[in-house]
Amino acid sequence: MLKETIFSKIIKHEISSDILYQDELVTAFRDVSPKAPTHVLIVPNILIPSINEVKNEHEKTLGRMFLVAAKIARAEKINESGYRLIINCNKHAGQEIYHVHMHLLGGKALGPMI
Repeated sequence: MLKETIFSKIIKHEISSDILYQDELVTAFRDVSPKAPTHVLIVPNILIPSINEVKNEHEKTLGRMFLVAAKIARAEKINESGYRLIINCNKHAGQEIYHVHMHLLGGKALGPMI
């Protein structure tokens, strides 16, 4: 059995968050500790601990994450200037919460990745 995460509680509205988008597959909300003027987390509504656990049946959900990222980028007016999408996988990549999530960052020049 998979352990519930803080993201699971946000998805179920058990923890207050600035939710920008939610449907039957994904939820998007502002990061509580933003690293850029726009910093949104997009998460699947089902718990997938890391990219290593992705299965064929997750394809529609993961695709939806990218569509929602583009929609939010347009709404935040960062689609023209540019934005970055990041998904970390496990400790060395910086994954802190073991519930797959995509960071959408923008609103300023982000500089090189590393």
